[in-house]
Amino acid sequence: MKKRSLFYEILPNLSHKNALVITGMRQVGKTTLMRQLYEEPLSGSKLWFDLDNPLDQKVFEDIDYNNIYTRLRDLAGGSKERLYVFVDEIQNFPEITKIIKFLIDHYGVKFVVTGSSNYYLKNLFPESLSGRKFLYHLTPLSFREFLYFHDKLSEEEARLNNTISILHPISIFDYKKFAEEYSVFMRFGGFPEVATTSEFITKSQILKNIFASFFEKDLKILSDYADIRELRDLILLLVPRIGSMLDVTKLSIELGVARQKIYSYLEFLQGVFFIRLVPKFSKSIDRSVAGGRRVYFTDTGLLNTLGNVNDSQLFENAVVNQLASYGEISFYNHRHAEEIDIILNKKIALEVKLTGTSNDVKQVNKLASKIGLAQAKVVSYKFADLKDIISPVNF
Repeated sequence: MKKRSLFYEILPNLSHKNALVITGMRQVGKTTLMRQLYEEPLSGSKLWFDLDNPLDQKVFEDIDYNNIYTRLRDLAGGSKERLYVFVDEIQNFPEITKIIKFLIDHYGVKFVVTGSSNYYLKNLFPESLSGRKFLYHLTPLSFREFLYFHDKLSEEEARLNNTISILHPISIFDYKKFAEEYSVFMRFGGFPEVATTSEFITKSQILKNIFASFFEKDLKILSDYADIRELRDLILLLVPRIGSMLDVTKLSIELGVARQKIYSYLEFLQGVFFIRLVPKFSKSIDRSVAGGRRVYFTDTGLLNTLGNVNDSQLFENAVVNQLASYGEISFYNHRHAEEIDIILNKKIALEVKLTGTSNDVKQVNKLASKIGLAQAKVVSYKFADLKDIISPVNF
């Protein structure tokens, strides 16, 4: 089975004392990734637990954590070697973070765990494992990984993550080589099961199932049915707002829900990696700019499943998701008159167009210079043989 790029980032820390925590949306491949780590040769004893299973939860139910360690040792056959414990879906048993901390500190047990969201880690767990964990975020497939999963790129090529290389224009040959695949990637997104399914109808059905699973499992944290219904309606209202600054007051009025509750729902949706809220650009490190943030969905396949957006919105959403793996994303907006779609790492201005032109290049360069950015490019869906126009098939 093919390995995600994140596998190679985690692998060197497999012997480190800290717990390794892999987060991300459901169905992005966290369990598969952890299983591949489990199958690596390790100098010690290995145990696997799935906390979706109440019987596996029972192993960790004891007020004396020393007893839990003894139980784990017995399950490992009494071996005195280092104990490696792999735990899937830790958000189902919040108490386990305190147990992990104790067993790391007192017995040197190595934990590799998955959790479905940062929201759970921050709000449900009484102990965040501060100083005792390395946190990793597994996203849907990048376009490079998508091509690798379809045998269009080598594993080494898929793992390239160099901002400089993506900023160079590509030839018409390289563009046409992957243009068809990019169209499919943009339409159906990067969930591994979706990406590796050939039939479009089946892809769509899988995406519907992923959304249903989100409501079935992730939303159980919400207090009652009214909250779930409000959250569903908010998600549907966000679809046509892709790439636009959110007006929380308008959302509050449309839903008939208090503004503070809208803010908490948005935090929840971002915390479970369902949406991405992009802030306004500020060159200051010490302060963040107050005001509206732009909203994007973290998977364009889910976005298409939930409603209709125009081609420009879909393309911009796809590009934002791709570039987010290269660093910090923000946008520039001056009194709704001057805008830059994406600013990468506070250094590079990027304007997103279905068909980039020389006028677009001039405009983004002018605005970039005005706010003190030395680099500016236009990201075009259609190929354009111009110096400062780049293609997302290269990201």
